[in-house]
Amino acid sequence: MYNVSKPTLDDLPSSKQLLRSTLIALVAAIAILVGIVLPSEYAIDPTGIGRVLGLTEMGEIKAQLAEEAAADAAKDAAMPAAATTGNAGTAAPAQAQNAAQAENGAAWRDEMRVALKPGQGAEVKLSMKAGEQVEFSWVAEGGVVNFDTHGDGGGQSISYEKGRAVPASNGVIEAAFSGNHGWFWRNRGDADVTVIVRTRGQYMEMKRVL
Repeated sequence: MYNVSKPTLDDLPSSKQLLRSTLIALVAAIAILVGIVLPSEYAIDPTGIGRVLGLTEMGEIKAQLAEEAAADAAKDAAMPAAATTGNAGTAAPAQAQNAAQAENGAAWRDEMRVALKPGQGAEVKLSMKAGEQVEFSWVAEGGVVNFDTHGDGGGQSISYEKGRAVPASNGVIEAAFSGNHGWFWRNRGDADVTVIVRTRGQYMEMKRVL
């Protein structure tokens, strides 16, 4: 038998010490929730720390992916497969023609090719100042993609245009505020797709961020 000495009352933490420890743990938990969990999981960033650390953009992408999945499920439930195929087929020639017409103008400043496997997403952004304009044209070779043309910066975010099962697109982005503006694409098909994006206009640089 081992003799185990019982702790005295002086060795035990007081009620004040327990309360203090509890309050410190509560404050730490709230800080983690507000500064890390909310921005990275739900794109909610009341303090702005998540945007600085890049966590808010992660949350925005997760929210967007959830919206895409819900939209895909709703469409599949409401529309027969034959009708879906027909709609995609009629949209492709018009979109491709518009993209080709845009390419017949002045030379493009930048071009980037983004390969997407089934289910994969990618994001390309342009660094722009408020009011600057960029002309763009992109084509999905080998299939169609879901896309979101959007911007973020300085605690602000905006979605300019969204589309589903689109083979190509072109137009002009006018930056609503200074920051990064561009596109997010996702391949929801069963085959590899390569998105070719071309740009010209007022911006500092083109970069792939995802």
